[in-house]
Amino acid sequence: MQPEVTQADVVIPEPKKASHKISQTFKKLLKYKLAVVGLIIIGIQIVMALGANWLTSYDPLTQNLSLVNAPPGSAGHWLGTDNYGRDMWSRLLYGARISLIVGFISVVVGTFFGVLLGLLAGYYKFLDGLIMRLSDLMFAFPGILLALLIVAVLGSSLTNVVIAISIWSIPSCARIVRGSVLSVKKQEYITAMRSLGSSDRRILFKHILPNCTAPIIVFATMHMATAILSTSSLSFLGLGAEPATPEWGAMIAAGQQFMWQAPHMVIIPGIAIMLVVFAFNVVGDALRDLLDPNMKKQG
Repeated sequence: MQPEVTQADVVIPEPKKASHKISQTFKKLLKYKLAVVGLIIIGIQIVMALGANWLTSYDPLTQNLSLVNAPPGSAGHWLGTDNYGRDMWSRLLYGARISLIVGFISVVVGTFFGVLLGLLAGYYKFLDGLIMRLSDLMFAFPGILLALLIVAVLGSSLTNVVIAISIWSIPSCARIVRGSVLSVKKQEYITAMRSLGSSDRRILFKHILPNCTAPIIVFATMHMATAILSTSSLSFLGLGAEPATPEWGAMIAAGQQFMWQAPHMVIIPGIAIMLVVFAFNVVGDALRDLLDPNMKKQG
């Protein structure tokens, strides 16, 4: 007579401790030169966003009509002023804060619902068809066009931009997580846990989700770049931040008619957007190489 198998007898390959895993990943990440450059740029943006109140003595909304369109280095304004005499450096600092906050919130919200739907679609076959068909319907629209549609319906504001980018990111995240769940749930220990009577919630959130974190981290990192670029694009089109708000896309929109008289009004926020988007993309690429076994470089 064979001994009875209990839940304690099932060997479950739990992930390593989070702190150890993060430390090891960060050490490996530092071997990628472009990723290091990206981390430095992201770090600078975070410092700018958190220290905006202390890194400038100028209010980003205060106008000085006696110093309009001043070039960089003029009268204490080392990045110049805009068409209303507002300090470009202070507006750049507060713009970094807005971009970081909008990008972070939209990625967190979109990833949360995307992960939840991806888990349900991958684990429950009867929900898979419904969730994936809804995702396919959203994929029928180009991402920025879908965001434009949502903002046009809800109205122009940064809050609605967050909602639009969050909704836009859900189907991509759900599809990525679904693929990981389909792979993980075939493992023998998941079958054993199910046969021993473990609840679906326990299996999903304690055993499947921790083994799907790698693609989620990669998605969130790379989608930060998309969120920041989309926020700037919508603000440039007049569907995001109000014109006076120190947001990078709105700053470019305000400066486009002064391209020849004051090119720094467009060039400075444009470079800021380019560098931050580049930084999140290269860090995301490096994390994908490190965390995705199918993408790891040989040798």
